[in-house]
Amino acid sequence: MGVRGPDAGALLQRIVSNDIVGKEVCEALILTPKGRVIAPLLVWRRAEDDFLLLTEPELGATVRAHLLRMRIAARCEIELEEHTSTVVLGSAEGIPTRDYGVPAVEVLDSGAESEPADDELERLRILACTPRWGREIDDGILPAEAGLDERAVSFGKGCYPGQEPLARLHLRGHVNRRLRVLTIEGAAASAGESVRHGEREVGRVTSSVPGLALAYLRTEVPDDAPLEVAGRPARIH
Repeated sequence: MGVRGPDAGALLQRIVSNDIVGKEVCEALILTPKGRVIAPLLVWRRAEDDFLLLTEPELGATVRAHLLRMRIAARCEIELEEHTSTVVLGSAEGIPTRDYGVPAVEVLDSGAESEPADDELERLRILACTPRWGREIDDGILPAEAGLDERAVSFGKGCYPGQEPLARLHLRGHVNRRLRVLTIEGAAASAGESVRHGEREVGRVTSSVPGLALAYLRTEVPDDAPLEVAGRPARIH
């Protein structure tokens, strides 16, 4: 999504969850007034008045429609852009990403294959506890449940949609579940598989590779609790 024009920065600053002022790249969210996630974004300032918003392909039209509704009198153009993103580990030239827990960049429209392969990137993503739209994030998730309040939310900037419920939760509340990394014996678990602590179901798997999984767990589950997924031993990583 390209947003460009004299008021592009001001428009994004009053809509997205993070403070974009003075930053070349930052993670952010578009939220409902109740603090639920509409779309995760990576905001890249390409020039003073030119921003590229990277999100999942299926969310492009949703993000554009939301920005157009909020634009009002802002002097900027909001247009869909299609790019192919390749992830390269290390300090190569590109857009920095923290999704994999190690130095990495996204390179746009290079035509090259990701380095390493996608299955290894998925393992790194799970180890980094990075949520993904359609797996760990949807319109029913609170940012704090997915750990997004620590990486994509500013609690010190001015007002934006969804700020008030996020601030109340941050200052005075707590969530009932959180995204956690699990180690599981054997093959990859299936998404939606129950996580059990003794006789109780305490969560469900969202993503998995052999030996590892992401799952939303009840916050009262101890870090050293013996768990079980599909009859196999599991523990919080």
